[in-house]
Amino acid sequence: MIPLRDENPTRTLPFFTIIIILINALVFIYELTLGYALQDKIMQFAVVPYNLLHNMLDPKVILTLITSLFFHAGFAHISGNMLYLWVFGNNIEDRLGHIKFILFYLGCGIIASLGQVIVNPDSKLPMLGASGAVSAVLGAYLILYPRANVLVLIPLFYFWRIVKVQAGWFLLFWILLQFFSATASSLLTETVEQGGVAWIAHITGFFAGILFLKLLLPTRRRIILG
Repeated sequence: MIPLRDENPTRTLPFFTIIIILINALVFIYELTLGYALQDKIMQFAVVPYNLLHNMLDPKVILTLITSLFFHAGFAHISGNMLYLWVFGNNIEDRLGHIKFILFYLGCGIIASLGQVIVNPDSKLPMLGASGAVSAVLGAYLILYPRANVLVLIPLFYFWRIVKVQAGWFLLFWILLQFFSATASSLLTETVEQGGVAWIAHITGFFAGILFLKLLLPTRRRIILG
């Protein structure tokens, strides 16, 4: 299922959501110009679990936890991430406020990457993409707006249907799919060694988003008048 838009209006312009999408697009265009030098740049700016754990005092290596969030492996990779961010991110930014949202996005993206590093500490494969941070946005959306309607595109062989579903059902299906995919990939050792999708980063980011949401949203104190 591919989300197209939600029926959940916002009060403010999603400034940082737009900025993040633009930065990702510009970085991807830059990647397209690199040619054979692309692999070297990916190794420089992506998270490599082995390098991170063995060079934890190197600022350049630590910085990859942020720079990796803006590099992508291909058009499908970046378009999927940015579509999900555009559909769901504006409401989270509207609810948290601009500054809290960017802290939320980057913080959860870092935690998502660390979750994958913990699972594959000896991996020397580069890990890149906004998926972990975007997953956090989805987790926050599930908590805040489970009943909001989302228009999704469902490909059925030669037929494509657009249907309206509640965000809660759509996002629960999404996170269950991540668990299923993570389990399946762990059974395919050869595929894991050759690289692929960082499913654990998706799962970690999703639940980090739920936790960070509760930390960043102010709690309402009940006052008893007497």
